[in-house]
Amino acid sequence: MTAHRPGNRVRVRAPLPPGHIRTPYFLRGREGVVESVAGVFANPEELAYGRDGLPKTPLYRVRFRQADLWPDYGGRPADVLTADIFDHWLDPVAEDYS
Repeated sequence: MTAHRPGNRVRVRAPLPPGHIRTPYFLRGREGVVESVAGVFANPEELAYGRDGLPKTPLYRVRFRQADLWPDYGGRPADVLTADIFDHWLDPVAEDYS
């Protein structure tokens, strides 16, 4: 079961300490839009510690505007970056979940 759906706005968590991160640092705290659900997979952070990676967790493809990621971005306003991010790194942005 997935918590987010395509089109939902999400924010990447920025926990401290971060643990064994499998999410790009520059995306922490940033908002994006779920493009698709890639599937359900073993948790790679748990696998990195030699554990079984269970329970499996949804993996999402999330789209970010480049201008939102880089303050001095000089490219086109429509330029985006897409990243695969696991469910436990994402929080819903309230206006999509009313």
